[in-house]
Amino acid sequence: MHCLIKDDHVAHGLTSVDGSSSTAVPIRLVDRAYESLRDALISLRIEPGEPMDEKQLSAAMGVGLTPVRDALKRLTLEGLVVIYPRRGTFAAEIRVSDELWLTEVRIPLEGQAAALAAQRAVPEDCARLLELVARLEDDGTDLVDLDAATHRAVYAASHNAYLEATCSQYANLAMRLWNYAFRRDPDASDVPCTLGSVVQAIVARDPERARLEAELHLRHFSDEVRSLLSR
Repeated sequence: MHCLIKDDHVAHGLTSVDGSSSTAVPIRLVDRAYESLRDALISLRIEPGEPMDEKQLSAAMGVGLTPVRDALKRLTLEGLVVIYPRRGTFAAEIRVSDELWLTEVRIPLEGQAAALAAQRAVPEDCARLLELVARLEDDGTDLVDLDAATHRAVYAASHNAYLEATCSQYANLAMRLWNYAFRRDPDASDVPCTLGSVVQAIVARDPERARLEAELHLRHFSDEVRSLLSR
């Protein structure tokens, strides 16, 4: 393992958090620190098993220790970070076997989120979903990031904060596995995305079709990941 923060690693591993605004409040800094670390962990810019030193992370993101500590606590609860007594804090290792367990949990949750989104999405939600799907279809270079953003937009459109938080947690772990699988075959990034059918059903206000399409999408996603991991 190598140390997370090196002069040539900071720019690639983490997003700087700007806390200079006089209107910034601590909770916003925590959220920004969390998102920066979350995205670095999911994308594997922070490698599985890599040490995560609070002071170095704080310096890299330009925030105090408190937002970093709170973000790490949240990431620990979500399974992306582990803390070992007397050893320190580390990025969680990736276990390939987790893909099956994640899929079993995600399929019914994703279906419910899509069905609720079809019932509750406001015009702004629909516009955001259509924008993301258009980008997915036009530009495959950011497939994983856009896929994750589209899933999160569906969760938000369900207007159920508990469901949104739960779906997001499991999706983050699944996206990390997806990026890990991509390392086996970088050309897999051009796999056709089936999220468009989910969004079409949501926009059409068809809850049952949205549920079905979301479940089919998850099964397709799982098959692709397992195929890559078996190579």
